[in-house]
Amino acid sequence: MRPRFPLPLTGTALWRYIMHFEAAIEDAVRGFAGSLTEGSRVLDAGAGEGQYAHYFKSQRYTGVDLGVGDSAWDYRRLQAVADLAALPFQDESFDACISIVTLEHVKEPARALGEIARSLKSGARILLVVPHEWEVHQSPHDYWRFTRHGIRHLLEEAGFREIRIEPVGGLFRLLARRLMNGMQVVPLPLLPVAALLFAPPALILPIFDFLDRQRDFTLGYICTARKSS
Repeated sequence: MRPRFPLPLTGTALWRYIMHFEAAIEDAVRGFAGSLTEGSRVLDAGAGEGQYAHYFKSQRYTGVDLGVGDSAWDYRRLQAVADLAALPFQDESFDACISIVTLEHVKEPARALGEIARSLKSGARILLVVPHEWEVHQSPHDYWRFTRHGIRHLLEEAGFREIRIEPVGGLFRLLARRLMNGMQVVPLPLLPVAALLFAPPALILPIFDFLDRQRDFTLGYICTARKSS
């Protein structure tokens, strides 16, 4: 799940401010990787092009994807091409798992989480990121959006416990992101005008995000859980 507007300032403070969801994901993956022991086996379920593989240089990383999400992506660095609902691994093969904005592309998310749980050792941890308010992407392989209650139910049914679900931003960050999305749909000749209209409020709105305490209006959720012993 990647934005379609250009991001020449990727990794800078401005990028982190505008692309708050992506920055939060990067931080979560980096922190998750740093908490794992050296040499542990890590499953990246829905790895795409393996954009998070570099965080797991001290672990034994296995990237798995069906390879149908985006025809422009390079899937040659995957360790396995497989359906997440039918993983080609023995029971309890992995010490940890990440699955980053992937579950919405799986026709049977409950079955996929069950397969992930099967492949994890008892007590293994998972880092899962799912969208809540997001545009259709990787069409036609885009099937679901998740509430915090829905993803908790799916994790519990798959046998995970110690579940933590954190919304990434609230209403004002969501509005800011949607204004930035507006520049994706206007005709190219109107792009300068759209930038003048949309960019200033998009930069200002996140300042007020603290007002949305409930955060029911969020781009998505970062979830952690542990497989039951």
